[in-house]
Amino acid sequence: MTRALLSVSDKNGLVPFAQKLVELGYELVSTGGTHKVLAEAGLDVIAIDDVTDFPEMLDGRVKTLHPRVHAGLLARRDLPEHMAKLAEFNITPIDLVVVNLYPFKATIQKPNVSEAEAIENIDIGGPSMLRSAAKNFQSVLPIIDPADYDKVIEKLETDHVDEAFRQGLAAKVFQHTAAYDALIADYLTKSEFPTNLTLPYEKFDDMRYGENPHQNAAAYTTALPESYSVLNANILHGKQLSYNNIRDADAALRIIAEFDDTTVVTVKHMNPAGIGQGQTLEVAWDAAFAADDISIFGGIVALNREVDVATAEKMHNIFLEIIIAPSFTPEAFDILSAKKNLRLLTLPFTTKISQNLEVTSILGGVVVQERDLIGESEANFEVVSKAQPTDEQLRAMIFAQKAVKHVKSNAIVVARDGQTLGIGAGQPNRIDSVIYAIQKAEKKPGYDQAVLASDAFFPMDDSVQYAADHGIKAIVEPGGSIKDKDSIAKADELGVVLIFSGSRHFKH
Repeated sequence: MTRALLSVSDKNGLVPFAQKLVELGYELVSTGGTHKVLAEAGLDVIAIDDVTDFPEMLDGRVKTLHPRVHAGLLARRDLPEHMAKLAEFNITPIDLVVVNLYPFKATIQKPNVSEAEAIENIDIGGPSMLRSAAKNFQSVLPIIDPADYDKVIEKLETDHVDEAFRQGLAAKVFQHTAAYDALIADYLTKSEFPTNLTLPYEKFDDMRYGENPHQNAAAYTTALPESYSVLNANILHGKQLSYNNIRDADAALRIIAEFDDTTVVTVKHMNPAGIGQGQTLEVAWDAAFAADDISIFGGIVALNREVDVATAEKMHNIFLEIIIAPSFTPEAFDILSAKKNLRLLTLPFTTKISQNLEVTSILGGVVVQERDLIGESEANFEVVSKAQPTDEQLRAMIFAQKAVKHVKSNAIVVARDGQTLGIGAGQPNRIDSVIYAIQKAEKKPGYDQAVLASDAFFPMDDSVQYAADHGIKAIVEPGGSIKDKDSIAKADELGVVLIFSGSRHFKH
């Protein structure tokens, strides 16, 4: 008789699966709570301590860690000496293992969970059995996912349990136990950058393709998902999010989290196209749209207030990929959902993004860093010019600094208080970014109030010269160049306010 060992935390689908195994001629062996559920369902099931001839002990910590279990799992059926050794010790081979693990993830997600409770939910015997079964997958079926029960039964009933299917189940086991151990390691690790970086992720969705149609792609969430994430948003309307949609929406969420006031952010290719603020959402939209009414075509919009009819009507008039907001009024939703492919997402907004590690792939590895969450405030500013800023200029510079940290380096933002006017992104040298940002900005209303923000220091005074020549009267940059004195002298010569923020914001 073939033997199946069942020991699960998740009892969903267990009894029907076990009943099918019995019908197929399997003898059932089980542990603790699983044994009780199967016995109460009227199934003939052998207790694990009757197999091991040893009682469960240490509050259930030790029950399956026994040679009569692991020899039955690991013995190679094609080696006579292995089978002879089982016969010598009267050990019955185990042909199928069904195990899912103690709910460590669910435990540590509970509010105010103690470390002691978390540790008690670290499964030892379960992973050991699964790994033994998965190592010997040519002879033993290792099953960790209740979603696989029906497929396993179908394969057994039709005698189509081929090696590819067995190997797939084994791979799934090692993927799962690796992620399980990684989550435990992450929970226990106190070092910010450990020697071995183990980061568990869970598949969110397969993408139709990646950045381009010839690239395959999928999205994964962290094992403990962050609530403020595009992957956690509620998709009210529209087709599946693409790889590029997800990355652009993520950029929009990061940008708008900088602002408490009523704000609209438009994004294209992970750069802000325009950022606008106002007393109403419609006014904020008008400011963001006016900031760059060309780049927004086919872009992403994030709003940090409920979308109303007036704003919806204006957004409806242009082609957008995604609109993401805390909510939509029913009337606004009706207007926007008339476009069948427009994605409408809701997500509660926050200005408090958690400080987790950012992981970036490179050839042969990854680089890891903390998120750039440093706040921008007047308190950090150092006025290094003779000219002193006005209150309006200070507000505009704080606004521009919040924007520039989300622009690809070399990054320049020309803005007035509450509105970006021109953005220079990703140029190989800083003066080209300055020129581009000013050329975008200088013909817009409000340019006479504009300030300029830079994500990093000016390596020479040419940027100050060009900005002043084109009407910029106040500049904020981090400082720190060996030629800072040249920029300060140029600002004094031209009567420009120059402020050092002390914070660089490279974004590659």
